[in-house]
Amino acid sequence: MKKTRQIDLGRAFRDEDYYLGLTESERASLPAHPAELIEVSEDDLRVVTGGISTEACTTSGYCSPCPRHQCL
Repeated sequence: MKKTRQIDLGRAFRDEDYYLGLTESERASLPAHPAELIEVSEDDLRVVTGGISTEACTTSGYCSPCPRHQCL
């Protein structure tokens, strides 16, 4: 029976030499990197606090958090 080695997940994400030292099957078994790129839709970006929007201000007297600018 072949013994499987314990993979240091944090090190695999931080240390390129360690990652490249893993076998192909070990690399394939790793989960997605927690900081990998994701796609965010324009609609999602509009609801993010502090996000930039080209839509008119309708919920508050102020359009931007800092510095505060009065809506026209």
